[in-house]
Amino acid sequence: MRDSPPSRHKDAPRIGIPYRTAGEEQARDRAEIAPYVTAIEEAGGEAEVISLFLSPEELAKVASRLDGLLLPGSSADVDPARYGELPRPETTEPDRQREQTDTALLDWAFENGKPLLTICYGTQLLNVHRGGTLVQDIRNALRSSLVHEWGGKGIPEPYHPVRLIPGSRVASLAETSETVVNSSHHQSIRRPGEGLRITAKSPDGVIEALEMADSRHWVVGVQWHPERQQRRRSEDDADSGVRLARWLFRDLVRAARKGSGARAAARGTATISRPSEDR
Repeated sequence: MRDSPPSRHKDAPRIGIPYRTAGEEQARDRAEIAPYVTAIEEAGGEAEVISLFLSPEELAKVASRLDGLLLPGSSADVDPARYGELPRPETTEPDRQREQTDTALLDWAFENGKPLLTICYGTQLLNVHRGGTLVQDIRNALRSSLVHEWGGKGIPEPYHPVRLIPGSRVASLAETSETVVNSSHHQSIRRPGEGLRITAKSPDGVIEALEMADSRHWVVGVQWHPERQQRRRSEDDADSGVRLARWLFRDLVRAARKGSGARAAARGTATISRPSEDR
């Protein structure tokens, strides 16, 4: 039996979460980012929502006080030009501000070995950042009968099984090699990026999770939405999917806590460069 999640206190590790979209930030709409903030706080961390409109100097100042990073989902798609493709008709418009902010933060996280959890769009951008490619539309590319894309509020969210690779971090957290997760994505990983390994797949072969092959750096990317799944009713505690959802955030916070002691010494030393739009 694992220990209970740490309670929050004044020295809680600080996890940065970029706004999901530039449009939501401009509208001051925090409804969609709120579940990510709640998940970090319930796991014992302190969440800091990051603006998508910061200068490199401002973003570096924010990064200098972070212990870890969570890249959330988004209604946008990653610009296919970043992985050498033209956009398909099903591909939605990229969010330039989100892409540039995430790319700069990913550079910072890898340069400094900071714990990193990515969700849905965040995982796709992580993979592209590492030189990988994406399936632009699962339904048209794979002709799968498995439902991966959620039609939106008012429609039941789809769930499907995933196989967790033995020895992976996700399998360890779920305490099983198979579980059921929610699904809300129309794109997926095609070719994993440099240093990333596949750690979960759905029955139709869609890649559902990635981790760094070098496990010394805590990096986990999932295609499902643990920030929603972990909110299911308490009687579902025995559900391995709910357990995995909750422990993804708890383990991220725990990894960030281990490195938070160096925060004071490193404060003010972070450097971040905004990527050019054609990166």
